[in-house]
Amino acid sequence: MDTRTTETTIPAGDVRLTGDLVVPADARGIVLFAHGSGSSRHSPRNRMVAEALNRHALATVLVDLLTRDEEALDDRTGELRFDIGLLTGRLVGIVDWLATGEPAGRLPIGLFGASTGAAAALSAAAQRPDRVYAVVSRGGRPDLAGADLPRVRAGTLLLVGGLDDEVLRLNNQALAELDAGAELRVVPGATHLFEEPGALDQVAREAAEWFAGHLPG
Repeated sequence: MDTRTTETTIPAGDVRLTGDLVVPADARGIVLFAHGSGSSRHSPRNRMVAEALNRHALATVLVDLLTRDEEALDDRTGELRFDIGLLTGRLVGIVDWLATGEPAGRLPIGLFGASTGAAAALSAAAQRPDRVYAVVSRGGRPDLAGADLPRVRAGTLLLVGGLDDEVLRLNNQALAELDAGAELRVVPGATHLFEEPGALDQVAREAAEWFAGHLPG
């Protein structure tokens, strides 16, 4: 599979963020990853999922949503990883940048969120209903999107480990606030980080199928 891989500087409001853009030659959509809870674009779990999406003709953008100074502050305090408003604003800025077509062509956009990044992804989808067509959450905290949940029009898939009891409860609560087209799927025997054999493979497979079915064209 021919792909174009680029480390790029991405404008997001009043800051510039570093991201990795991978574009298969036959890309039919693009998925922006929203990390959370102290993670980064180097997350091995999200990179594994991104590589699976690339094999399904989906371009991917893995980006650090915090600047280096902000990351240093967050490492000390842990406060910015729960600043859903800040993370949402950054995602909205990147979505607007992708929508220009300059980075990868005019491809339909999906969002993949993990942990607190899932809340930011859903809030961004609520703010850009004409640009974001699908959202997938992995072990996410969609409940933190709060009042934005009923405004989400993108097809939404919530993936939760069967042994991740508290997160499963919170996802069930969020599901009740989402559009009727949203789905919650449980990965049997998986804990929060999906470290069990085969668990992350299932996440990647489910995500690829969801985006393929919900991104137009």
